[in-house]
Amino acid sequence: MRRIAIVVFGGMLAACAARAQSPQDAPLPELYWGDTHVHSAYSLDANLFNNFTLGPDVAYRFARGEAIRTGAGRVAQLERPLDFLVVSDHAEYMGVFKMIREGHPAVSSTETARVVKKLIDENPIFGPEDITALNAALDGDPLVADEGIQRLVWDEVIDIAERNNEPGRFVSIVGYEWGSTPGGDNLHRNVLFRDGPDKTKQILPFSAVHSQHPEDLWAFLARYERDTGGQAFAIPHNSNLSNGRMFAMEDSNGQPFSIAYAEARQRYEPVVEVTQIKGDSEAHPFLSPDDEFADFETWDETNIFGLVKTEPSMHEGSYARAALKNGLLLQTALGVNPFRFAMIGSTDAHTSLATADEDDYWGKTANMPPGSDRMLGAFIRAVPEDAADTMNWEQAAAGYAGVWATEHSREAIFDAMRRGEVYATTGPRMNVRFFGGWRFADVDARSSRAARAGYVKGVPMGSDLPARSRDAAPSFLVLAAKDPEGANLQRVQIVKGWVGDDDQAEERVYDVSVAEDKVAGVAEIATVWQDPDFDPERLAFYYLRVLEVPTPRWNAIDAARYGKPIAGMRTSQQERAYTSPIWFTP
Repeated sequence: MRRIAIVVFGGMLAACAARAQSPQDAPLPELYWGDTHVHSAYSLDANLFNNFTLGPDVAYRFARGEAIRTGAGRVAQLERPLDFLVVSDHAEYMGVFKMIREGHPAVSSTETARVVKKLIDENPIFGPEDITALNAALDGDPLVADEGIQRLVWDEVIDIAERNNEPGRFVSIVGYEWGSTPGGDNLHRNVLFRDGPDKTKQILPFSAVHSQHPEDLWAFLARYERDTGGQAFAIPHNSNLSNGRMFAMEDSNGQPFSIAYAEARQRYEPVVEVTQIKGDSEAHPFLSPDDEFADFETWDETNIFGLVKTEPSMHEGSYARAALKNGLLLQTALGVNPFRFAMIGSTDAHTSLATADEDDYWGKTANMPPGSDRMLGAFIRAVPEDAADTMNWEQAAAGYAGVWATEHSREAIFDAMRRGEVYATTGPRMNVRFFGGWRFADVDARSSRAARAGYVKGVPMGSDLPARSRDAAPSFLVLAAKDPEGANLQRVQIVKGWVGDDDQAEERVYDVSVAEDKVAGVAEIATVWQDPDFDPERLAFYYLRVLEVPTPRWNAIDAARYGKPIAGMRTSQQERAYTSPIWFTP
């Protein structure tokens, strides 16, 4: 009898647990803000660009809300701390240049140290164009592949992250950047790990020295997961500076996609960074001529090194919306969508300072602090005579990642990114939810439990629409609120991509809600939208774009604050958010 009683009681507990976790009363995910792309003095380029002393620990402390002192002696502090941070220092020469400057015995007597010290003495403050000369000087240098140095630095990077990881208060995620740039075309990825030191210390970062091919990076991540039982993925960024390579319709060897390629890319690149300091990669006006808001923070003159002019034919492989559309075509052909990705923003700051506010922008690099002549000069000097330089003032004070996670922990934030319940903003912390389903009604948008209705009656951003439950078009629940310290919202739009009748990828941008006063805007928008052009036989995706009313850019604020010239510069913008898509498969 005792044994039977235990079994029955266990069944009762299981039933109670199932009821407690039903969609009606399960805890809702909460919104956490972070940056997955910050460089410290441990990155080669950040170190050369005057960030000599602010290592990963300072980057974490700043993101947590501490006041820190920059290398120039100025005090910097976030008005609103972040919830999580990835210090993504470059794998190539990670920590080495800081060690050389400090005379670390592990590197001080090397030929690398001699070459670097000579270059620094000749040019104390590097510019982006000087990196090419540095690469030439260090070509074939053995120190870049020295595993003893790599182990010393990588273990320290992990230990620093662990010291700063306080679930419930602040989360650090271990990561680094893989820096492949073939021919000056940007293929960079940030690598993120779900795990702590018991797993991450079993490997060394896989760098562009090992391979320039992203397929080899994915193979490394697969080995990591197999050998350690951990989890990891990569986040591409600055596809806008890839000259069409980031989302090309062939692999890095020029071969057609295989099913294995598509499956690997979908697994190991579930997220793309679509907005940051070096421009916006959501859409391009050449590709989307009917989208009046497609021309936003556009960098399209050359690739990232300025070596090759960007031609219009390259744009399709450089922008996220085009890749999402091509992903539908590839899914039709292969049965797998290699471009099924979520979208986030991050800064790519090389100052150790994760700042994305227009009025608190500390620059891309430490040699461009507030108050300096940082608006002047070229950020990317174009080598081709028929291409224009990309100017310093064109830097964007962007962006951040909004993550809907079940708890404030490294694992939960990683899992939310992997499943795609995330969105990008160009800086403002707008509260955005986006749900898709088959039975949303206007009453759901007006409900005090609107978010609950989203999960009960549909799926959140990053998901596939559930199986079609009735003969109707999908409906979408849109909930958007302004940043409490930012500007009002002007409009919300749904961007749809689908496979058309001629088996070509199509797109359309729908205004779902527009403020009556487009200058004043509104604080909140809550509405339900149903696709008026739905075809149940066609693959499709939908994502939400939220736009603020126009506001001043950081350079206009600099001009007013410091009396700097702004002639010929763009001085206003419409900050925005992009959610991850929701997909429909017939």
